[in-house]
Amino acid sequence: MVAVPFVKLKVLSPILTAMSHSMTRGLRTLAHHERIAFGAWLVTWISTPIVLWTAGEHIFPWMASLGVLTQVALSVGILARTWAPFQLASVAGKILISAWAIEVVGVHTGLLFGRYAYSDVLQPQLGSVPWLIPFAWLMMLPPAWAVAAAILSDDRPEGVQRRSHLLARAILAGAAFTAWDTFLDPQMVARGLWQWATPGEYLGIPLRNFAGWWFAATLLTAVVQPKNVPRMPLLLVYTLTCILQAIGLGIFWGQPVAALCGTITMGSFALMAWIRESRRWKYSSGP
Repeated sequence: MVAVPFVKLKVLSPILTAMSHSMTRGLRTLAHHERIAFGAWLVTWISTPIVLWTAGEHIFPWMASLGVLTQVALSVGILARTWAPFQLASVAGKILISAWAIEVVGVHTGLLFGRYAYSDVLQPQLGSVPWLIPFAWLMMLPPAWAVAAAILSDDRPEGVQRRSHLLARAILAGAAFTAWDTFLDPQMVARGLWQWATPGEYLGIPLRNFAGWWFAATLLTAVVQPKNVPRMPLLLVYTLTCILQAIGLGIFWGQPVAALCGTITMGSFALMAWIRESRRWKYSSGP
């Protein structure tokens, strides 16, 4: 009985060790201004439970807004390594406008995500959609792009193969982005930030919602076609988001099922991405 977990631990140990080393390497690649943004984001997320305990739950919308904006600054700042200012502004604008439009259509028609509505907790709102929501898309899409770029080959085929490759990346990025929602939706529904007209199968959330997220994120990625995404630092952001959400939901917010499901889904993408990255470094550095 004891041997089975021991064998599993023995198999997983080298993988987790390599992943830990990879994350450390990713942290070391951060530039000075990126480390400032990284520190602000990390402090905000870690301090949120403490602030809520001391100041009260009514402060949550402010802490959530601060957490989103600091992660936007971090993700966009990392993209600025390899993207020209105009390209960065153009892509950010496309994501913000498109995400807002998708949410407006979703709220008013029930398409994509099912019938749902935002409460008045998050303000201000435009078209019954809080202004913060499109920024949440912007904060997590770049890390999802990094996951897809890490898992898939760096080869850039031409013609039909190139289009298939771009589509595969978009689909994978959409899935990695949707995995984050297995953490997000249960927490925000429990806090009354939004609600579905008819409770669904996953902790009150319709499975259709996740299909809608996947489709929308895949479509946005296919339209933007992100290239030269700095993989390591954005993978670090994706992985730490998973870890912090798992701790938050599992320990502080009393949602162990969501914590477990989110860890499995989002953690699987992070693990696959880091394994691929580790192999690239091994082959590039030689024997």
